[in-house]
This record gives sequence, C-alpha cells and structure tokens, in this order.
Amino acid sequence: MSLQGKVALVTGSSRGIGAATARLLAKHGAAVAVNYYEHKQAADAVVTEVVDRGGKAIAIQADARNSKQVMAMVDRAVSEFGPIDILVLNAGMKVPFKMFMEMSHEEFEGKVMGELNCCFYPVKAIAPSMIERKCGCIIGISSGLSRYASDKFSAHTTAKSGLDGLMKALAYELGPYGIRVNTVAPGLTMTDATSWMTPEHVAAQASRTPLRRVGMPEDVAGMVLALARDETSFVTGAYIPVSGGNQMI
Repeated sequence: MSLQGKVALVTGSSRGIGAATARLLAKHGAAVAVNYYEHKQAADAVVTEVVDRGGKAIAIQADARNSKQVMAMVDRAVSEFGPIDILVLNAGMKVPFKMFMEMSHEEFEGKVMGELNCCFYPVKAIAPSMIERKCGCIIGISSGLSRYASDKFSAHTTAKSGLDGLMKALAYELGPYGIRVNTVAPGLTMTDATSWMTPEHVAAQASRTPLRRVGMPEDVAGMVLALARDETSFVTGAYIPVSGGNQMI
C-alpha cells in the first residue's frame, strides 16, 4: 500500500485512462476523488468498485474548465479526505478531427483553451496547500501527438504541447517547495476516444510498435502510479511516453 494515507484527485476519471488511474491509485492505498463532467453512472461505478475492494473514493461532478466548480470540487474532496497530495490532470476536450484549413476558430480555441483551463484551474486551487505543506505531486496527461504531427490533429497537438510547456514551467517554479510535476504521454490507447478505429487500423498500428500491441488505460495508469510514489521523489519536469516504444526520447 505505497500510497497509504495519501489523497488523490483525478480529473476526468469516470472512464478510460482517468478511471483506470483512479482505481489503481486507490488499490495502492490512496483516497481518491473521482471527477466527472457528465458521466455520473460511470463515475459512480468506479467509486463502487473501489469501495467494494476496501478502498476510499467519492465521485464529484465539476467542469474542470470552470473556476468556481473546480474550487467547490476541491473543497469537497478536502472536507471528505483531507489535503490533496496527488493531482492527476486527465480531463480534456473532444478532438475536432479536421484538417486545419477546415477548422473554425471556435473549434480550435475551444480545444486549446479548454484543455489548458482543465489544467490551470485545478492547479490554482490545489497548489497553495501543497506549497504550504512543502510536498505534492502533479501529473499531466499529455499525448505523443504533442511531439509529432498527424493529419487532422492540429488542435490536439497544439493543446497538448501547451500542457507540456505548462508542466515544465510548474516543475521549475514549484520544485523549491518540494512539489514534483511530470508529464505522461500516452501513445495509441484503447478508450472510448479511440473506439472509432477499425480493427484493421488498430492492428496496423500495433504492427509498427516495438512491443507489437497498442496501449490500454491500465498501461498509462501504471506510469502515473510510479510517478506518484515516494520512490520517484527525485523525478520532476519529466516527459514520459507510454507508447510501447513508438516514441523514444
């Protein structure tokens, strides 16, 4: 139980990578606030699974792009479990899957600013307590597409590149207070967001991956757990691909 006594907030954790992360952190002893925006049943299912296994979790509805809702979410999590030690920034916006020249400014801005606000407001709400206690761990969920380009992903690439930059800046500024900030960058991972892909497309991607498979949410959650543990207390400012070797740095 390497996270026993720790409190974690995982934004966007009703499904996919966020849900897998919430379950794994709870399995290792953390009390987890499961944030959701609209999928209440899915969030409640994550909480039920955690509690049935003897863990601690609550589901909290909040739009991570909204400052007041984020503050209310953090206040509830703290009143229930105590100060937040681990913040996982997983909430994000749907990708406008269009070539740049076909995309409206509203679509582009919505993705880029929405994604960054999903990081800005939770950090603003939680970092002061971490600074006061001189400890804490912040992990941003990025994407391999933040480092390379692909058709119809210009807004996503821009948004995740911005997240990468913010995580580096925070690692530098918050490091003197004992707060670690790192970035996890999944490659192709099978979630609701990738369910549109045909089996042939997924197989083709797997064949080009050194480990000869695509990712699962649990693969990404495993890296988040590793970074949240005290054993990685000298790791900050890192960008870590979880891509089966597709992205090597």
